[in-house]
Amino acid sequence: MKLLRLAKHLLLGLLLTSITAVLTFRWVDPPASAFMVQDLVEDVKVKQRWVPIERVSRSMIKAIIASEDQNFEQHYGFDLEAIEKALQHNQKIAERPARRKRNFKGASTLTQQTAKNMFLWRSRSWLRKGLEVYFTVLMEVLWPKKRIAEVYLNTAEFGKGIYGVESAAQQYFGKSASELTLDESALLTAVLPSPKRFKVNNPSPYVLQRKEWIINQVQMGPGNPDW
Repeated sequence: MKLLRLAKHLLLGLLLTSITAVLTFRWVDPPASAFMVQDLVEDVKVKQRWVPIERVSRSMIKAIIASEDQNFEQHYGFDLEAIEKALQHNQKIAERPARRKRNFKGASTLTQQTAKNMFLWRSRSWLRKGLEVYFTVLMEVLWPKKRIAEVYLNTAEFGKGIYGVESAAQQYFGKSASELTLDESALLTAVLPSPKRFKVNNPSPYVLQRKEWIINQVQMGPGNPDW
């Protein structure tokens, strides 16, 4: 009984701590994300400079939403339509012969990605996925969409140890995030699926193709919030 009582108190303490942390970061800019801390532990040099979303170019905001989560303004943390499409796509991919390349598709929203970057770890597991769902719900309840986008833009990884759009803009283009053009914004966004594999300063044909797709998506209209 004592162990059960202790477990309940521990669980309650973890719940209260997580809720307090998420609520605090609605107004307080986090000093680091979980991914940054993991890099620091592994002796990776981390570059990150926080910038308010008002000092990020509209082109970058549009590119991020158009590329990563076109229904960002409409959903409540989970894009059910995108999940269904990803499941159908992945089922077809799984049926391919093992010798053929299998490119599985994800359907994580910006909120889910922010939850993962901020509070969790890189390696995949059912435990991490469950916690990602939990933190996604908390953030959607406690943060406005503008704050979710702001934290994402400041914690996304754009290269080894390069976190946040301001650090990325300075690193790759020698300018501030407020000065990024649509072409530069699309190139930064194009590496986000795998920032350690894809390079902004040495883009592969796939990255360049993805950049052009992002530009076309922005020009078609999605990704222009009214905040």
